[in-house]
Amino acid sequence: MFIEYIIQNWALILIAVAFAVSLKITGLQDRGSVGRMYILIAGVFLLSVVVFTEFYLADIGGFLMLRTVLMAVRYSATPLIVAMILFALRKKMKWSVFIPALLLTVINIISVFTGIVFSLADDGTLRRGFLGYLPYIVAGLYGAALIYILYRNSNRLYTEIIPIVFLGFAFASGLILPFVFGKSFSQIFCSTIMIALFVYYVFSIHQLSKKDPLTGVLNLQAFYDDSMISPEEISALISLDMNGLKKINDTSGHAAGDEALMTIADCYRDVLDGSQAVYRIGGDEFVILCRQMTQEDVTGLIRRIRERVAETKYSCSVGYSCRKSRDTSVSDMLRESDADMYADKAKYYSDARMDRRKR
Repeated sequence: MFIEYIIQNWALILIAVAFAVSLKITGLQDRGSVGRMYILIAGVFLLSVVVFTEFYLADIGGFLMLRTVLMAVRYSATPLIVAMILFALRKKMKWSVFIPALLLTVINIISVFTGIVFSLADDGTLRRGFLGYLPYIVAGLYGAALIYILYRNSNRLYTEIIPIVFLGFAFASGLILPFVFGKSFSQIFCSTIMIALFVYYVFSIHQLSKKDPLTGVLNLQAFYDDSMISPEEISALISLDMNGLKKINDTSGHAAGDEALMTIADCYRDVLDGSQAVYRIGGDEFVILCRQMTQEDVTGLIRRIRERVAETKYSCSVGYSCRKSRDTSVSDMLRESDADMYADKAKYYSDARMDRRKR
């Protein structure tokens, strides 16, 4: 039995080891996120043991109660694993993300005795209850939420979208193909998920060199690099600077300041589409690079930024510059947008009758 498990899950074992070693040697993520990823790897590995044991017992016959218990574990584990992925990949995700998966676990345990989700006939064949498709529905909703959250918190660049699409395809195949190929695919589900996660992780590590580690938006080096790509398409720059960060740091501590920066960066990112990208170029300074946008488009974007930031307890100053001619460089636009932003900041502090040195 042990040898059969090793042979059937050899690819999973190799990927799991590679994944664990990569987490150990890269050192590019915080300890909490790495710990969650280790738990996730262990969870997928244990699920593979459950799946193998269940189908092994089905092949030899008998053990109906044990198989029913293992089915309850399998149907419960898949949504829990997707919830763990959400919890591991999204720093701000709360423990409440596990509630639907835990409720499903309770239902699956009840089903062991009532058959409301599944049961086994005397000959060992599966019978679905009136809630028979609930585990797939819950797992599918978790998968959709995962893809949506990853996309929403990405920088909308194709280099980030591709691994998200790949991960979504892997999860979709894991939910649909068992109905097409039966247990033959169910037995490689864990390998499919582990490979998808590892590929996504590799892509993420590649992107870390371009990202600001605190806010997740692009960094200064990425701004320099991207401003050199088809510069003739860059039609405008928007400079943004948070108001009052120094006061937050002085009165509430740097953790509160970090939370403020992450919140306001999310506001900027939420209103962007594929023709813009936001970069953190200093402490509380950000720049949005706009391609092939009219001045009307730019002012509309600024309006949406102000509206989105106004929904929080923070504020920011904004300035912009549109390309005036082909000879206008990105550096020229940046100087002009910065000057416009500082004028907006001066007005903010003047209206508020505050000493700007205490900002």
